[in-house]
Amino acid sequence: MLSYDIKNYTMPDKISLENLPDLLTVKEVANILRVSPLTIKRWGKRGKLPAIRINSRGDRRYKKEAVLWLLGITQKTPSTEASPSTSY
Repeated sequence: MLSYDIKNYTMPDKISLENLPDLLTVKEVANILRVSPLTIKRWGKRGKLPAIRINSRGDRRYKKEAVLWLLGITQKTPSTEASPSTSY
């Protein structure tokens, strides 16, 4: 059985943007954006980075797409991958 001590867990220094989960925790987003977790929560309250509330405690999760958008990275979607239409 694998176990780890959550109190001593540290986030990796380098984060691969390709392998991010669809929903990110406050700590993960703060680490990616290199700001304080409190800043992430404030941005959520102001609407800059909307949070999804989960469970009865109201823990926050953030969509990967919203975080990447703040970084100026947009992911390709099927509609943007289609060949451009020409107008006559």
